[in-house]
Amino acid sequence: MANKDNKKVIYWLLAGCFLIFVMVVVGGITRLTHSGLSISSYKLISGTLPPLNEAQWIAEFDHYKQFPEYQKLNNHFSMQDFKDIYFWEWLHRVLGRLLGVVFIIPFFYFLLKKQLTKPTIKKAIILMFLGGFQGFLGWYMVKSGLVDRPDVSHYRLAMHLTTAFITFAYTFWVAMDLWYPVKKEINKHIRNIIRFGLAILLIQIIWGAFVAGLDAGLIHNHWPLMNDGEWIHETVYTEQVPLWRNFVEGRSGVQFFHRYMAYAVVAMIFFIWYRTRKLQLTLPQKNGINILLILVLVQFTLGVFTLILHVPVILGVLHQVTAFFLLAAMTFVLHRFSK
Repeated sequence: MANKDNKKVIYWLLAGCFLIFVMVVVGGITRLTHSGLSISSYKLISGTLPPLNEAQWIAEFDHYKQFPEYQKLNNHFSMQDFKDIYFWEWLHRVLGRLLGVVFIIPFFYFLLKKQLTKPTIKKAIILMFLGGFQGFLGWYMVKSGLVDRPDVSHYRLAMHLTTAFITFAYTFWVAMDLWYPVKKEINKHIRNIIRFGLAILLIQIIWGAFVAGLDAGLIHNHWPLMNDGEWIHETVYTEQVPLWRNFVEGRSGVQFFHRYMAYAVVAMIFFIWYRTRKLQLTLPQKNGINILLILVLVQFTLGVFTLILHVPVILGVLHQVTAFFLLAAMTFVLHRFSK
């Protein structure tokens, strides 16, 4: 009988992690280039290929013209403008299909070859559900921008992005379970601190999606103050809605929460480093914490420059990519202090 949960299974899971990473990068570019509503229908099979001739491009462009984004924002678009935004959304969807194929086919292969243990099979089924749910959320998000307002719901955007991050983190965790199969004594106090740090990071990722969905990075482009002489801009608390809604729906409130939550993330990671610096750590634990420390400083710096430079595409993408790496490092560190 073949060895169960062998290195091929680990490489399969890590390949899935890599593809999710690529999807997040392309998704970020799609959002920042305002390309996400360029394909206003969902065709699982036929939608894999882009328009292949002029007649198909004209038909696709005519279909796009029926929706609010063209009618209210992009009615000046030429065919070439449409092709430019179409490319990023098409690539994002094709990568989603590819990810499904890369996961499902090897899964059934390993299943038939009896190379998966029962715990890994259960985890793989959870991953399959997360992948399918992520695809559903992508279309659910797009639908919100096809009705009246030519922009997607920032709540649905946050659900879509956060589910992608969680799917990655869980896939990476399952791979680490197989890479480090030997269990050891753990420091539960430190583990719980890291868990709390992961929760704070996930909250910050959600509000980062809110910022992206509301284009809240295009206002208050100063740092460390929100505007000259103001740590808290008056629009954070003077909108004509209940105060709590300012922090989830108001552009100023959402940016306020995200920018100051960044300090909490940095402080939490420095606290993890401080509490572990005198412990006898394994090399993976020590390296993981050091990488975590470096990444959070890089991420904070990127966030500042993304804000003060009015969210250029390259910095916006790098900021999202570094958030992805930061989550990966936090997941790795938590795994090494949990097993």
